[in-house]
Amino acid sequence: MRLLHIGCRHFRNLSEVQLAFAPKVTVFIGNNGQGKTNLLEAVFFLTTQKPLRAQRLREFIEKGATSTHVELELEIGGAKRHVSVKLDACAKQLSVDGKRSSRLAEVLGPTPTVAFTPEDVWVIKGAPSARRLLLDNAAANRFPAFSAEARSFQRTLKSRNRLLKERLLSQLEVWNESLARWGARIWVRRRRLLEEMQPRVQAVFSKIGPDWSPLHLRYVPLGNAEFFKNASEEMLTKALLEQLGARQRQDVERGYTSVGPHSDELGVALGELEARTFASQGQTRAFALAWKVAEVANLESMLGMSPVLLLDDVSSELDPERNAFLMHFVAQSQTQVLLTTTSANLVQTAALGNSLWYQVCAGNFKPMAAPG
Repeated sequence: MRLLHIGCRHFRNLSEVQLAFAPKVTVFIGNNGQGKTNLLEAVFFLTTQKPLRAQRLREFIEKGATSTHVELELEIGGAKRHVSVKLDACAKQLSVDGKRSSRLAEVLGPTPTVAFTPEDVWVIKGAPSARRLLLDNAAANRFPAFSAEARSFQRTLKSRNRLLKERLLSQLEVWNESLARWGARIWVRRRRLLEEMQPRVQAVFSKIGPDWSPLHLRYVPLGNAEFFKNASEEMLTKALLEQLGARQRQDVERGYTSVGPHSDELGVALGELEARTFASQGQTRAFALAWKVAEVANLESMLGMSPVLLLDDVSSELDPERNAFLMHFVAQSQTQVLLTTTSANLVQTAALGNSLWYQVCAGNFKPMAAPG
């Protein structure tokens, strides 16, 4: 997959933007708050139909405007395709090649986009929800149906929680069955993803820190971990349904569902030590970098296509050694990269080859020569 051109109208502070991307590396340079990240968010939204940072889609609409329109021309399998989204306070309208569509993946197939942000650098030290999001973003790239499956799970979970709060217990059975079915599907997707990712993450991590203790990843569901490791999707559905029944009294008292994929954990260890407690700053940064590099490699291997890699000012969060590793990866990889930075000193310009640069100021993008 290759991005060719993007257009944004009233998207955050991007009132009117039209720009082309380089086949390999496009660099956006400017001070903070000028619109660099907004451009990456527009790309991420168009290729994944999910926000990168926003909590609600209406946050995309520029202040003072009533709607936003973003469009992307890309190349998939040698054919040019066009994705367009119009969004107002009430509705989202997705079009692919000029025809209305409800789901991007059903028309285009995989459009994998890996985003690496400053928040990801500290994912080991963050809340379990941050590590679940890391897993689920990677699963959405790996399995095109995952995003729709995850939405179905979340809708069902929300409905069940409402019934618990209102103590409408007679209606719980049907929602328990639905939640167990979707929950088992999420479990299977996450398990498969981690099986593929673990050796790749371990290999990259060991390259970055050859003298460190070996990295271990494990999925920690609420329940029997050994059973989870080997159970079929049907068995997982049955097990979750049983757990929902066993915890129903507790869930009614608390007003929320206490078991399922939404409460699980991605465990990260260095040797025998929990990384969340004992990892150094360098190891914390290295894990995030290793995960993103491994995700790109895994998508290339499993899908047979290179994802787009969005690097949002992460060089400022990495120490020189880790940043040099990232720049080397960018130079050697076949993936298309969009990179934002506040300083050209953080980018190894010579290693990037024929890159395209834009100076960003107050939502305006001006082409510029690559720094010498």
